[in-house]
Amino acid sequence: MSASIQQRLRELLSPFGFQCNPFRISWYNAAVQPCFQLQYPDDTLAFVILSTPQMFEKAFKPFIAFTKLSGVRDPIDECVAHYLTQVMKNFPEHRIEAIHDFELLPNRRPKVLVQTAAHVAGAAYYYQKKDVQQNPWGEKKMNGVCIHPCYGGWFAIRGVLIFPDVQDPSLEQKMPVDCVLTDEKKIQLLKKFNFHWQDWTYRDIIEVEERYSEEQKLYFASPPAERFKLLGQKDDVNNQQSMELLQSEDF
Repeated sequence: MSASIQQRLRELLSPFGFQCNPFRISWYNAAVQPCFQLQYPDDTLAFVILSTPQMFEKAFKPFIAFTKLSGVRDPIDECVAHYLTQVMKNFPEHRIEAIHDFELLPNRRPKVLVQTAAHVAGAAYYYQKKDVQQNPWGEKKMNGVCIHPCYGGWFAIRGVLIFPDVQDPSLEQKMPVDCVLTDEKKIQLLKKFNFHWQDWTYRDIIEVEERYSEEQKLYFASPPAERFKLLGQKDDVNNQQSMELLQSEDF
């Protein structure tokens, strides 16, 4: 059953620049502290959802052109929530729970550690200080970062979809590709991400197949308050076609 669900999810999400990778809840829970564990049976099927560089053109711009923003959330968060809601409607036979990357518990902890989810699902390698053999930082805290084997750092992890009524003990774990091959490169990656993340050079720590467009870079580089000024999108042919696909019975 999980294979057919995954195929259907990919058919629905890939035209809009999203990627999905399956995992079992037990894989995630084994990798996080008890306070972050998800309260589902071990074999429960879940998917981590990534946005690729194409999401901006294929999903975000059409969404902005044809949707009135609520102003409650960041426009990107609104966009992703919208598309995932539409996806969930295509599985009326299942109960699906979505946890977005921006959702927090009352104690301000994230509801899900999306980088860990991406790692255990084999979608992107979560590089942390423990991955460096010759640690130059000692006890200093260093934040980890996921790197995608095709997109490097030019992607984002948007959340997880959980199917509480689907148990799949036979699902085999695929480990993420360790694409930052040397200790030197891993040190460079963590330094760039922790101390120079705003220049985005950490995203190119490996050779990538695709990057964000210049328009997309400008949007994400702008302060949140300034981004709204950049959202005047034209109702061009591509936007119209994307929204027609979004509103079709197959989505």
